[in-house]
Amino acid sequence: MHAPRTRVQRRPVHGVLLLDKPLGFSSNQALQKAKWLLRAEKAGHTGTLDPLATGVLPLCFGAATKFSQLHLDADKTYVATVQLGVKTSTGDAEGEVISERPVQVTPDDLTRVTAQFTGPIRQVPPMHSALKKDGKALYEYAREGIDVERAPRDVSIHALALTALSPDTLRLVATVSKGTYIRTLGEDIGEALGCGAHLTSLRRTATGNFTETQCVTIEALEAMSEDERLARLLPAEALVAGHSRVTLGTEDAARFLSGLRRRGGWADATEVAVFGEEPAAFLGTAHVMANELIPGRLLNPIEIQQILLNAPANATLCETTP
Repeated sequence: MHAPRTRVQRRPVHGVLLLDKPLGFSSNQALQKAKWLLRAEKAGHTGTLDPLATGVLPLCFGAATKFSQLHLDADKTYVATVQLGVKTSTGDAEGEVISERPVQVTPDDLTRVTAQFTGPIRQVPPMHSALKKDGKALYEYAREGIDVERAPRDVSIHALALTALSPDTLRLVATVSKGTYIRTLGEDIGEALGCGAHLTSLRRTATGNFTETQCVTIEALEAMSEDERLARLLPAEALVAGHSRVTLGTEDAARFLSGLRRRGGWADATEVAVFGEEPAAFLGTAHVMANELIPGRLLNPIEIQQILLNAPANATLCETTP
């Protein structure tokens, strides 16, 4: 006989958990584990991190999921180890070796390629990626041995540092724009050095204003009490920390939450975080045009009440396993 599945009371949980994703976990596996530990009803993440990568993975729960898309555009910082002289089918250590070349790299070579790959560049997305072609992920084509033509994409490498760890190994630290593939960056640097390369490790140390020092591991989360886990959540407005701020009085806040525009002496702005004055609460996002505050993504009154009370309501029974 099979043992009965664990029965968990799901509940509304609202906020952002900064997880240090472990090696070997997909982003979705990490999300589902954290969702189970928090007994959360609704969860999502702000963009995937490869199973072979570790580091900063913001997970959104409840009301925070409404704003997770805003964080996809955030700049990200990575630290990687690059093995020179060996090219693999996937651009990382998981793939098969497809070519080997001798390595003769000087400090001047590193200076040259650092300048070459800093600033706006064009990248061809790797076949082993989640990008879709005709509704099918590229990695699915790759598994079938099919190579699909991919158009180059414009990305920006805001900062790049290359350090020789050994004659054939580099440490790569890069702060990059949305859509940049570090595996591809490592491969392209290897080609520019004339020897080829692949990544042997990859860690995301920052995404937007979130850094690895703020993160919690799954092991640490498992060892916590429920109250301690909830205490690790940042409020939903942490996802809009860079937005302009507007605070509305009680009447205007109620009308704003019903989807009505409000007029005021505000300067035009494309990204605005809106708060209520009484009670003091995050209401959602908006933009300002011609002195009008135009609603964007909004919390609903029940979510606001649950956040203010910081207490789950109407938990529902479900069957689940971590």
